[in-house]
Amino acid sequence: MFTGLVREVGDVSWLRRTDQAVQLLIKAPQTASRVRTGESVSVNGCCLTVTAHRDKQMMFDLLEESLQRTNLGALKPGSPVNLERALRVDGRLGGHFVQGHIDCATEVLGMEEHGPDLRIDIALPAEFAGYAAFKGSIAVNGVSLTVAALVEGSFSVWIIPHTLENTNLGDLSPGDRVNLEFDILAKYVARLLQARTES
Repeated sequence: MFTGLVREVGDVSWLRRTDQAVQLLIKAPQTASRVRTGESVSVNGCCLTVTAHRDKQMMFDLLEESLQRTNLGALKPGSPVNLERALRVDGRLGGHFVQGHIDCATEVLGMEEHGPDLRIDIALPAEFAGYAAFKGSIAVNGVSLTVAALVEGSFSVWIIPHTLENTNLGDLSPGDRVNLEFDILAKYVARLLQARTES
């Protein structure tokens, strides 16, 4: 479980395929110095397990499911990635409950600066539209954000300067793909309503 508050932006060292797995190596001095092997870390919002770490680097194994459902398969050496360690039970919850289970990767449609702030318009696949709500929470590349506008086929979020400086959202361009995780409460409500309708 995570909060959607990014603690460090790491740099991808490499993404490579072996006979057994796809491995991802990330340079992240702050996070790598604190994690243990087997610990969960959110990488662009995707919950991954640390398989090895040393000095300033962490390694992860990626499942094919992760590569197909997220933007991790498109990472290249030097790509910035948002990182967050798992939430401690006695920790402060400053964002919202984020599981690290990506629902989909979708396209950035547009970006527009308004003074120091940035509005990002993101495509919203029809199959997930029911999970998004105006002023509701959503995780974009692992960052806890608020849906500022919602129209058919897309939604918008506003990014303040602090978030731009401390995440990889400011590095995005139209056409880039971002990982989305919808609020877990919305998913449970939808499931309950579906079960009621079916019965």
